[in-house]
Amino acid sequence: MARTSTPAGGREIGYLFGQYKRITNRYESGVLTGKGISWGGSLVRPEATGFGTVIFTVEMLKTRGMSFDGQRVVVSGSGNVAINAIAKAQALGAEVVACSDSSGYIVDEAGLDVGLLRQIKETERGHLKDYALRRAGVAYVEAGSVWDVDATVALPCATQNELDGGAAARLVRNGLLASGVATSALEMQQNASRDSWSFEHTEERLTEIMVGIHHRCASTAEEYEDPGNYVLGPNIGGFVKVADAMLAQGFI
Repeated sequence: MARTSTPAGGREIGYLFGQYKRITNRYESGVLTGKGISWGGSLVRPEATGFGTVIFTVEMLKTRGMSFDGQRVVVSGSGNVAINAIAKAQALGAEVVACSDSSGYIVDEAGLDVGLLRQIKETERGHLKDYALRRAGVAYVEAGSVWDVDATVALPCATQNELDGGAAARLVRNGLLASGVATSALEMQQNASRDSWSFEHTEERLTEIMVGIHHRCASTAEEYEDPGNYVLGPNIGGFVKVADAMLAQGFI
């Protein structure tokens, strides 16, 4: 079986939902998430993964007595997740200077222009070299690794398991903090109650969820005598949650 994550945007979800209704002759809005706003979708859904990554990182920084304000940030990727992570980090006072795509990466010491980035990547479906051509003072590096750019926070937002051992070691040596979607559940809640939340309320609920996830990860790592381990904490925490539910329901 191929272990490839295939993105599904509004177009793909719309087709799947339409075919589901055609085949079943039923309207069940909760069967799929990521729907368009006009037919049962949720605000913040497109932003959720990028926003959630930053919110989780905020909690990581808090454990060190730090905040996003003034951090120099690099982001891998320049798709939906990356662009929204950049926007959220900038809103929290970070200086986001670099991002990447399949052809290379850019370094914009003045801070990435999210509006231009959205225009090139989401509207024109272009490449980052187009960004460098349109904005003065931007360095475009073909191939190479965005993790070579000096920064204090790194946000992997391109693909699953993109950080190999060498890149991770390089980030650690440079003293960087790296961080890896909950809005689907919020969309289902709105569908079940036939309600539609505001952007602000949905983002607030997303923040509550991500803060709770971080707390569980951090407290589990500490419980198992390896505080600050964000690999051990999430894996054991997730396993224990599922195992406890199975025990409670008599499955094992």
